[in-house]
Amino acid sequence: MTTLTELNEQMKVRVEKISQISNTGQQPYAERYERTHSLSEALTLADDTAGVRVAGRVVSLRYFGKLAFGHLYDINGKLQFALQKKKLGELFAQFKELVDIGDFIGIEGQMMTTKTGEKTIDVHGFTFLSKALRPLPEKFHGLTDPELRLRRRYLDLVMNEESRERFKKRTHIIRTIRTFLDENEFFEIDTPVLTNKASGALARPFITHNNALDIDVYLRIAPETYLKRAIAGGFDRVYEFARSFRNEGVDASHLPDFTLLEYYCAYWNYVDNMNFTEKLIKHLLNSVMGTLEITYEDRQISFDGTWPRVSFRDLILNDCGIDIDQFATKEDLHQEIERQGITLETDVDISKAGRGTLIDLLYKKVSRPKLINPVFITHHPLDLSPLARKSDANPSVVDRFQLVVNGWEVVNAYSELVDPLDQAQRFKQQAEARAHGDTETMDVDNDFLTCMEYGMPPISGWGMGIDRIIALLTNTTNLRDVILFPLLRPEV
Repeated sequence: MTTLTELNEQMKVRVEKISQISNTGQQPYAERYERTHSLSEALTLADDTAGVRVAGRVVSLRYFGKLAFGHLYDINGKLQFALQKKKLGELFAQFKELVDIGDFIGIEGQMMTTKTGEKTIDVHGFTFLSKALRPLPEKFHGLTDPELRLRRRYLDLVMNEESRERFKKRTHIIRTIRTFLDENEFFEIDTPVLTNKASGALARPFITHNNALDIDVYLRIAPETYLKRAIAGGFDRVYEFARSFRNEGVDASHLPDFTLLEYYCAYWNYVDNMNFTEKLIKHLLNSVMGTLEITYEDRQISFDGTWPRVSFRDLILNDCGIDIDQFATKEDLHQEIERQGITLETDVDISKAGRGTLIDLLYKKVSRPKLINPVFITHHPLDLSPLARKSDANPSVVDRFQLVVNGWEVVNAYSELVDPLDQAQRFKQQAEARAHGDTETMDVDNDFLTCMEYGMPPISGWGMGIDRIIALLTNTTNLRDVILFPLLRPEV
């Protein structure tokens, strides 16, 4: 372990090399470098290919008298380089004196393959690009502290191949979903991050202040109501990868800021949406993983076959014996939960929670942790869905589904409410619950109501936690590990 004194001494030596680099006629921090190939491209070149110019970070150096080997690194991998004193002359000594592990350099040379079979660039010349003042972590100890890997993700990427592959897969997953939606005639649009109303989901918002307008505004908790406005404006199918913010608890499967993909399709209902969802996810699995069977921790999860569909009421009834339809008030439901000895794990004040919040907490306690393979949960209680359409068959529930995998809600979707009179009444009920202390309710959004009053077609909408699906497909247990730069408390 490098001590602070040793670190300061190493930094001092590196700082002194800056002027030495300048004295050679090179720039210690260059403006640019003209490459002929990336490192991964150079690895495919035939031996004896000359005039190859590559660049990257030096991550290893080994000297053997008049011969030296090292590796350049970028996000796609490493390329070995070789320096021979008999070819380079004084440049060999200059390289040995001035170049440290962590520095960025450009190299020009000829491709060859070593006796050990490793593709290598034989160095004819080098250009200094950027001097690193801090040494990289030791090769064999690496960067193992979990919190330090989050705080200094740039070092985590350099030192840990697993992290590099995880974030490359994240990009692959998002690109695959985006391409699938584009090919199915969805338009990608942008909606506001700063909003006048905290709408689109049942969650506590972040509040900030706009100095120019002198008004308090919210960081969006979901893009839903704006995407629906776009449908009202004439778009048939829209989607957005939306950075969203919820001022709630943090754990392995919840973060205060996260990436939410939402799409909306005119003239679909929630059943059409379920069918499309299954096609999309299976396409994603086959494209990214090459299989519909994945391993998460020690569990095998199968996405094969037709996914089961079960109602919210039946799920809870089967798991704890409580028929939520038999308890019309939150007081009666709370009494039954206590009678059965079920402890709800939450930071929400139960005495102030509405019936919908209580039902949701009960589901998360007794049912959700048991759901491993993908399952569609349907027909949620009206209390839980202020923006969803009532079922024609049973007005106490809504035409909604959630896709749950490994105990995580991956997708939330429903037939959208497009009746402005019904929506106004539900906003009123939400406002009454908020007035009685339920903070996880939706505020009245009069501008959205005005949009509805101008008319909306039938719509089915959909939301996916991108970070959760990435965690599942990369076998990652904490969402912070699939986000490049997660929010952390400041270092002391």
